[in-house]
Amino acid sequence: MPELTADQIQTLFTKSDGSFLCARWGRPVAPVIFGLADETLDIFRSVIRAGFNHARHPVVETDPEMGANLMVFFVRDWAELAGVPDLAELTGIADLPERLAGQSADQYRLFRFDDNGAIRVCMVFLNMSGTLADAHPAALAERVMMQSALTFATDFTADEQMAALIRAAYDPVLPVAVDQPVHALRLAARLA
Repeated sequence: MPELTADQIQTLFTKSDGSFLCARWGRPVAPVIFGLADETLDIFRSVIRAGFNHARHPVVETDPEMGANLMVFFVRDWAELAGVPDLAELTGIADLPERLAGQSADQYRLFRFDDNGAIRVCMVFLNMSGTLADAHPAALAERVMMQSALTFATDFTADEQMAALIRAAYDPVLPVAVDQPVHALRLAARLA
């Protein structure tokens, strides 16, 4: 399988407004998952831990400042999010359930950043009543892990190429956050 090109990598981190951002976690990831049965929860925890281990980034039980910093919410209807305490304060979006329902979205991801631009918090919301209903738990967990590891701006297939890209982005020599597209060349060089 050929490595990703610099142009392909640049596209992955370029938002619809044309801005570029490639940021990774600057602190250990402390995941918490809501809305899953215990047997599926174990699969998700294992896959998230394995994915970040592959990227050489620590996963811990709790973040000393926030408790959890990677929060994954599973619902069957966006209206269920109304039951999440302080959701508007947590996300900074007063009408998130209504917006997601209005867009017929099946997923939504939200990042918060440290002062140095590193990922501080990632919230992932998944509606399992639509296109995700038939997703295999391990494959979905892998996708969630990859989409929360870096600030990807576009959707992608979770595969070996993306795992290699994530590992390259976590090279400690590289900065934790870059808003210049030339960063794609650095990442492509590490994949070659």
